[in-house]
Amino acid sequence: MKLAVVGSINMDMTVTAERIPHKGETLRGDSISYIPGGKGANQAVAMARLGAEVEMFGCVGDDSNGERLLQNLRDAGVGTGQVKVTKEAPTGIAMITVAENDNTIVVVPGANGKVDRAYVDEVKPALKMCDMVVLQHEIPLDTVHYVAEFCAEENIQVVLNPAPAAEVPMDIIEKVTYLTPNEHEAVLIFGEGHEAEELLKKYPEKLIITQGSRGVSACLKSGEVISVPARPAKVADTTGAGDTLNGAFAVRRAAGDDLESALLYANTAASLSTEKFGAQTGMPTAEEVEKEMGRRHA
Repeated sequence: MKLAVVGSINMDMTVTAERIPHKGETLRGDSISYIPGGKGANQAVAMARLGAEVEMFGCVGDDSNGERLLQNLRDAGVGTGQVKVTKEAPTGIAMITVAENDNTIVVVPGANGKVDRAYVDEVKPALKMCDMVVLQHEIPLDTVHYVAEFCAEENIQVVLNPAPAAEVPMDIIEKVTYLTPNEHEAVLIFGEGHEAEELLKKYPEKLIITQGSRGVSACLKSGEVISVPARPAKVADTTGAGDTLNGAFAVRRAAGDDLESALLYANTAASLSTEKFGAQTGMPTAEEVEKEMGRRHA
């Protein structure tokens, strides 16, 4: 199975501090690090570390950050032959503050904004060679929807992780194979006043709602709503945990796991990722996830 990610490639500028500053407040930071990131690249690396064959689709600037990020993807085992290097915009940057076992993130899209319909038209032959495509919201939403429509026409499975939070048209929800919002994103997409169980039953084995430390919920085709609990973790940095979950879920579903097994594996991988600093640097290998799952079942 060949997996693809169409999405963002960023350099994460990560600052650690005692706590997250209030509006208008200046705090002294403890450290600053420049770490490869971007939700798209994170998910691609998560999948590659779990042993999948992954191709990255996206854009970087013609600059030192772009060069470093491409090399980082290659080093992780991700294919980069379809990534476009553009002179029209700098490589995307995310400014992250890590404190109190949580984080705040401000993203400057840069070259990620150049992942447009024209780019997708260029890479359609390569996308056709993939069995599953993973999407997020750090490239133009018009492009996300365009790729989802193309994949539906070509019978290619799609995992849409609707983050950062943005509305998703109902026709796109129908066309994607899996939609993986957190609780906040689910409210934005479906509106207030819906119980999670009601939504899950409406979209069995399609809608997967992540709930942080409370785990993840979905509905089986039988109509049974399942909740997969989170693995307790000694949290160092939550950055990239959601990306790890989505990447791991895609890997196991593509490999043929049933929904509940894939979610258990994905939750375990995401939990392990929070125990190390950095989004990609904290992502576990398949061996590490399987070892931990063995402990959970012991």
